[in-house]
Amino acid sequence: MPQDDYLVLLDITFKTSIENVWEAWTNPVWLMKWFGSDPKGKVLKAEVNVRPGGYFTITFQDADLTEHTCFGVYDEVEALRKLAFSWQWESEAGVESFITLLLTPAKKFTTMQFEHKNFGSASKHDYEKGWQSTFLKLERLLEHQN
Repeated sequence: MPQDDYLVLLDITFKTSIENVWEAWTNPVWLMKWFGSDPKGKVLKAEVNVRPGGYFTITFQDADLTEHTCFGVYDEVEALRKLAFSWQWESEAGVESFITLLLTPAKKFTTMQFEHKNFGSASKHDYEKGWQSTFLKLERLLEHQN
């Protein structure tokens, strides 16, 4: 693998419907309840236009009041199944990576296959640790949606 071809792969099973997981990723009201890796952080703003060619922008704040803004463009949108989009940080101009998530229903559970690739060595973020922490917040939110 080339030096700049970094990758995070996570498979997570949520105890909720596929509709709830989809809503958590595509509805700004839901995004504001879980996004960001700091367990005590909060989302300040979430804007999404979930369609191929549509955009998203999310600004969140850590407990130490540090603000982060991420944004990107949706490449693929298959309702209740797949989201693929570009990912950039406002603070890291020119560093673009790509995220794909696939959702699979299984009775009262939903499996999410999450892939974040090509973020390269130029990024200052520990993506694997950050996404794991972020998805713990998502899991807590979704457990209360049943």
